[in-house]
Amino acid sequence: MHKLRLILGDQLNSNHSWFGEKNQKNNLYVMMELRSETDYAKHHIQKVLGFFAAMREFKNFLDSKKLKNLYLEIDDKKNKQDFIKNLKWIIKEQKITEIEIQEADEYRLDEYFALELGALSLPYQIVSSEHFLAQREDLVSMFGSKDKYLMESFYRRMRQKYNILMDGKKPLHGKWNLDAENRKKLPKTEPIQKHKFFKNDVSNIYQQISKAGVKTIGNAGELETFSWAINRKQALQVLDYFSKNLLHKFGTYQDAMTEKDDYVYHSRLSFALNTKILSPLEVIEKVIAYYFEHEDEITFAQVEGFVRQILGWREFVRCFYWTKMPKFADANFFKNKNELPEFYWTGDTKMNCLNNAIRNSLDHAYAHHIQRLMITGNFALLAEVDPAKVDEWYLGIYIDALEWVEMPNTRAMSQWADGGDLATKPYVSSGNYVKGMSDYCDNCHYDVKTKYGESKKGKPACPFNSFYWDFLNKHQAKLRNNMRMSMVYRVWDKMDEAEQACIKAQAQKYKKVINTL
Repeated sequence: MHKLRLILGDQLNSNHSWFGEKNQKNNLYVMMELRSETDYAKHHIQKVLGFFAAMREFKNFLDSKKLKNLYLEIDDKKNKQDFIKNLKWIIKEQKITEIEIQEADEYRLDEYFALELGALSLPYQIVSSEHFLAQREDLVSMFGSKDKYLMESFYRRMRQKYNILMDGKKPLHGKWNLDAENRKKLPKTEPIQKHKFFKNDVSNIYQQISKAGVKTIGNAGELETFSWAINRKQALQVLDYFSKNLLHKFGTYQDAMTEKDDYVYHSRLSFALNTKILSPLEVIEKVIAYYFEHEDEITFAQVEGFVRQILGWREFVRCFYWTKMPKFADANFFKNKNELPEFYWTGDTKMNCLNNAIRNSLDHAYAHHIQRLMITGNFALLAEVDPAKVDEWYLGIYIDALEWVEMPNTRAMSQWADGGDLATKPYVSSGNYVKGMSDYCDNCHYDVKTKYGESKKGKPACPFNSFYWDFLNKHQAKLRNNMRMSMVYRVWDKMDEAEQACIKAQAQKYKKVINTL
């Protein structure tokens, strides 16, 4: 008997039980670089480079364990650029009698394998990826069948289940959530943070991708200094560096945005986590252990804020994704139909906040969660962009973007396309929020305090302002009865009709020239 074990590009878990088995002589591990995976969306070049580089590093791990493996590079003449087409000739050539795969985390692949593996006429088994702390069906098992689920309730149950930051049955230090302490603007005197970068040479992969004709977006950067962690050793170094150098201010400034630095106090661990190079539990445990060793230097709000992002939000959105698919992928509560403004692909906009967030995305295949939610996502919703177009952009441009994590954050959270199943209100704002959480407005072409027309200094009104109020006015029937929106509607109601008319006119004027803003 010869067993084929397929490893996908986001299943690089060297601690999986597969690799601890003693008798491996009849196992063949198979990995593939495929056009079907590079082409289902137009991805950032650094995302493709990162995945292929990490996969090749994992092939080196298999070699080091003396595990028999077959690795198909993107330009291999035998590579038919499709999982099943490749499996057919590998089965025949290697005399395979059984197949095992780890469960796929994207709905499209889960459905694909469910449909196609049976056609191979071989016994097959789908096993756990042994990565996540919650199961796909846990929202239903925890809370029953319903339309809406609260992340906070899920987070508390996960804390209890895994005994994380707990004092018996109570939360450590008496509070479950210290989010109120995680919303500080970065002081102007705050020094630029150093991060852990690497010098991975991916120039050969780049040449192969280019010759293969893979269409990508974004900037390749320095190919000899690809900075992301692509193997377990590097990822653990980033985790250690974060704990020692960034954790002490992560919670406080996790929402802060600045022109001075692209990463602020964020960990840069999302790619390693989402490819399963690192496990969420080991990341959480490492950070908590470091905190307990340095309680005199690190406040509890820093570590709780970090743990909440992984144990709470990351696990929650995956469960939400599997609970709501496939209908979720078509959700469009506001019936938005517009295209993304052209500057999402170039960064060429006079709005300094969008220029910074998009430039960061194009240059590094990265932006942190508030840039994604309250800058690019916020503007896309206010501009009434089709959520499918927004999904496509987010899925393609970010190195850590896989559909299970991208879609809930984009379609449900930032675009509110599900009408509130995930978030209790739309995350839209005027320029006031941007000014309150960043220094972007200081050097902007537009005046953040002006809703329409020009400021006294001759600067045009911030587009976020008129777009925001115009959006609220247009969708009163859907939003006015939302308890969390009542205050802003009271503000709108207090404006006289002339001011409301000026705001709406400004919004329409800007929308006509949106690609030149």
